[in-house]
Amino acid sequence: MLLGSEKMSGNISNVKKEVTFDDVYANREIRSLIEASNDVLSAMSYTEHGLRHAMNVSKTTYEILSKLEYDERTRELGRIAGYVHDIGNAVNRFNHGVTGGALLFPILRDMGMDIVEIGKILSAVGNHEEEIGAIISEISAALVIADKSDAHRTRVKKGSYDKQDIHDRVNYSIKKNILEIDPEKRLITSKYYMDATSSVMEYLTIYLKRMTMSEHASSYLNCRFRLMINDSYINER
Repeated sequence: MLLGSEKMSGNISNVKKEVTFDDVYANREIRSLIEASNDVLSAMSYTEHGLRHAMNVSKTTYEILSKLEYDERTRELGRIAGYVHDIGNAVNRFNHGVTGGALLFPILRDMGMDIVEIGKILSAVGNHEEEIGAIISEISAALVIADKSDAHRTRVKKGSYDKQDIHDRVNYSIKKNILEIDPEKRLITSKYYMDATSSVMEYLTIYLKRMTMSEHASSYLNCRFRLMINDSYINER
């Protein structure tokens, strides 16, 4: 007989484990939701939100936290949050961060993740949208910067470029992007190099709120944030 904290509910054990990024990456449910999210947004003519974006945001979130010398477990949770942040798009684009958190909870619980760590991931995922989100933790801050900095022509799906679509024009115009983290100067710089396919004005039409959120995120991490387009600073002298 199991008593007290040893009791089990259904098939779910309350035994906690240190769930890693590799565990989450191997989870078929999460992978399927990422793929479904990309399919939904593709049907809505959005840019790529599939495995490439998920892995890019995951890697960048981890690198931000690493360069700013957060502990290894915080880095790992950031890496996980970056990977799963967009799965709510499998349901609807509107409030997809909140939806993603709801989808993630039973999956991470079934994997045996500690409830406190689940909360850290859910709150970061649920707050990454610039329309409704807020910077509420170091994981949240790093995730926002990583997500908003992923603008590049590779996000325009092959064979589907629409020059009438501002999102396609802006992303396709970005030939190169660089996110620089300077821990000594406490400075985060997001650099973009655009061609004439689009303009800085069009970029700001889409990304101004996202860059403002990145400024708030950088401040939470005790850093300044600079936006540079074609070697010109946009948000500071």
